[in-house]
Amino acid sequence: MRRMRNVKVLATLGPASSSEEMIRALFEAGADAFRLNMSHGSHDGVREMYDRIRKVEADLDRPICVLADLQGPKLRVGEVAPDSELIAGASFRLNLKHGVGDAHAAELPHKEIFEALEVGATLLLDDGKLRLEVVEAGPDYAETRVIVGGLLSSNKGVNVPDAVLPVPALTPKDRRDLDFALSLAVDWIALSFVQRPDDVAEVKKIVNGRAFVMAKIEKPKALDRLDEIIDIADGLMVARGDLGVELPVEHVPGIQKLITRAGRRAGKPVVVATQMLESMIDAPVPTRAEVSDVATAVFDGADAVMLSGESAVGDFPIEAVAMMDRVAQSVEHDEQFRAAIEAGRIEPETTTADAITLAARQVAETLKAAAIVCYTASGSTGLRASRERPAVPILVLTPVTQTARRLAIAWGVHCVQTEDASSFLDMVIRASRVAEGEGFATTGDRLVITAGVPFGSPGRTNILRIATVGTERGRPRD
Repeated sequence: MRRMRNVKVLATLGPASSSEEMIRALFEAGADAFRLNMSHGSHDGVREMYDRIRKVEADLDRPICVLADLQGPKLRVGEVAPDSELIAGASFRLNLKHGVGDAHAAELPHKEIFEALEVGATLLLDDGKLRLEVVEAGPDYAETRVIVGGLLSSNKGVNVPDAVLPVPALTPKDRRDLDFALSLAVDWIALSFVQRPDDVAEVKKIVNGRAFVMAKIEKPKALDRLDEIIDIADGLMVARGDLGVELPVEHVPGIQKLITRAGRRAGKPVVVATQMLESMIDAPVPTRAEVSDVATAVFDGADAVMLSGESAVGDFPIEAVAMMDRVAQSVEHDEQFRAAIEAGRIEPETTTADAITLAARQVAETLKAAAIVCYTASGSTGLRASRERPAVPILVLTPVTQTARRLAIAWGVHCVQTEDASSFLDMVIRASRVAEGEGFATTGDRLVITAGVPFGSPGRTNILRIATVGTERGRPRD
């Protein structure tokens, strides 16, 4: 099931898409990876969805990536009486303990917020619908002035865009969910509420190589240390929903491009998420603006685009995935696409592996090769090839099941699990057979092959071979 596009589609599973039949239909429509949202449902329900994904994977004989998305801290006001309307210009007090709130005051049961507040700081309530400015703050209270008013109801969320909160990204619930997700052997862990590199480092230490860790960039303060976060994380998610709450919405498109380019520079997969085809929750076709939004992410070179409610709870999950697939294919066949990708090309690092990967792209494009074939155990060679964004397909051969699954979210990578090469001849024969079997090449086509010697040694990409698919005395010509 070769995809005729490079960007990948990540679909969230939920009540509308949890059955084995629907998961299969979504994969066949174009989903390359599935997101399990740990904010909803029970562990038993998540396990059932995971098992169904693996059943579909086995039936279709294609690696499928599974990402478990941790909820992160939820900061909320307490109970508020009905019809409590905050008036612009009026005073409003937040107390650590208060009881039932009203239009003048409410409980904010989060000591960490009060510890971080300074005079002049902004507080956002209910996804940014209400805006407060702090005029006085103490260890258990904050006096504020209402800048943008409106109705406030119980348990609405609170955002503090101006401060780094002394709140760990990993809550006790997240730790339980993380342990559970790792017991399932998911491929990626998405970490919410990342503010600093230490947040990612903590989770990486717990994960200990059992999965890749994706940092969700949703807090403005994370942008101040983005390069450090990228160094530690294995991938990034542009979580535009929360970014759009804590930042002026007009800043989000530029930040999306910034994060996408930074991830590509580092060779770390980047997922663009939130409200990409939001109207398809209720409608069988998206708006033109949503199509343009998806297209922009593809033009920018994002590794994957994500569906949330569209596939989890929407009325048209299959149509939403199919639409993503069609938009991506259309963009990648546009004559402007390759120019946009070339404009974002980055210099390789001064390593043997990077030099070989750069040469592979240049040789493959010069020879108009059918594919670049990468042998890898850890996946690093496949990610390097993906970072180059070549104009020819990338076929990754790996003996490691989890590597094939993890790379299913990386731009342009088609993974096949197979035994590692044992010799130069075996390397060429195996690459040729898989390329033919997967529909990438026919007799007479050329392949550009990268691998490491000694064979089977991770992290040793040090050879490049040009081979011609075909037989001569029963052996491929090279």
